[in-house]
Amino acid sequence: MERQRKLSKKAWKWAFYDWANSGFATTVMAGFFPIFFKSYWAGNLDAAESTFVIGSVNSLIGLLIAISAPILGAIADAGKTKKKFLFIFATLGILATGYLFFIPESSWKLAVLFYGLGVIGFSGGNIFYDALIVSVSSPKERNKTSSLGFSLGYLGGGILFLLNVIMYLNPEWFGLSGPADAVLWSFMSVAIWWLIFSMPLLLGVKEREDSSVYKNKNVISTAFSNLLSTAKSVRNYKKVVIFLLAYFLYMDGVDTIIRMATSYGSDIGLSASSMISALLLTQFIGFPATLVFGFYADKFGYKESLTFAIIVYIGVVLFSSQMDTAQEFFIVAGIIGLVQGGVQAISRSYFSNLIPQEKAAEFFGFYNFIGKSSVFLGPFMVSGIALLTGSPSFGILSLLILFIPGLILLWKIPDN
Repeated sequence: MERQRKLSKKAWKWAFYDWANSGFATTVMAGFFPIFFKSYWAGNLDAAESTFVIGSVNSLIGLLIAISAPILGAIADAGKTKKKFLFIFATLGILATGYLFFIPESSWKLAVLFYGLGVIGFSGGNIFYDALIVSVSSPKERNKTSSLGFSLGYLGGGILFLLNVIMYLNPEWFGLSGPADAVLWSFMSVAIWWLIFSMPLLLGVKEREDSSVYKNKNVISTAFSNLLSTAKSVRNYKKVVIFLLAYFLYMDGVDTIIRMATSYGSDIGLSASSMISALLLTQFIGFPATLVFGFYADKFGYKESLTFAIIVYIGVVLFSSQMDTAQEFFIVAGIIGLVQGGVQAISRSYFSNLIPQEKAAEFFGFYNFIGKSSVFLGPFMVSGIALLTGSPSFGILSLLILFIPGLILLWKIPDN
């Protein structure tokens, strides 16, 4: 019995890509870039304007990924090229992140450009990373494999982020000239980390052979044919349709909080050091909490697990709208750490069990289409409402429009 519970080596190699690229999510997207962008690259813009720039670029990149995701997924399925596309997007993300090191002060347009390219590499690569889960795990192992990936992501991203925070707080320990120099070197460290720890998946995981792969047809034409077929047939997968609608809403709220938390904190007057320390707390709580979520979902069910997480997020939004101290930011960061990885991991494994396995990348293209197009709404909504009203609190409260209907739709998914 115990032997059956152990995950395979290929599942661990797959999961290590979460360890590899999560430094981008922690150090760059959630941690240093929003704060550093405001103070170093966009110091000539006021707080609301710089927040709107960050929100807008996240939204536009999300829309770009959303439009391309289903097509890329269909191409990957038709040509059995998931790993090749993962390599291409990971390389883009690594190079763009490393280039942030070289961008001079006050060059906010250049910084936004390469940040955007990094987000494309990160998000685009995840389409093919997610789809590869069917090559490394059986349906019964899917929850544990998905949760392992997110847990390693929290741990790996947290370890690198911890190192980067130490560099930021004590630059002289590393022979650096100051905090700004430390942040620039932190971006470079993310690129190196991403490169090194992508190797187990890229070199050690074989893509599953499917009898439905079209080896003798043109990959592009087959991809579009498959995509059209999926678009027509997805209506026959009622569970998938309802889940994707729910996911569109609640995951938009989750991703917006991840990407906009430090911008919101800056706008309400919190210090960079306190926010960065709080984000570290989120990472290290998230590692064990995500593993627990995987076991909880196996025992009690997907919807029950996701419901708990979404209700927690609703509470976080209400509390955050009244937040004005670093201590309160720490409380919110700790609570989010309990559920953030769980809601992501369980959503991914739930979806993988709802779809036809032979069209995994194509359906995960739609999954990412929904997730990334929802990111188009969230950051733009939060930053835009804050800019128009002059109140960051009104911006954060707008996330209730996403979480509450998402929860209602989740419970509309048939159990059989």
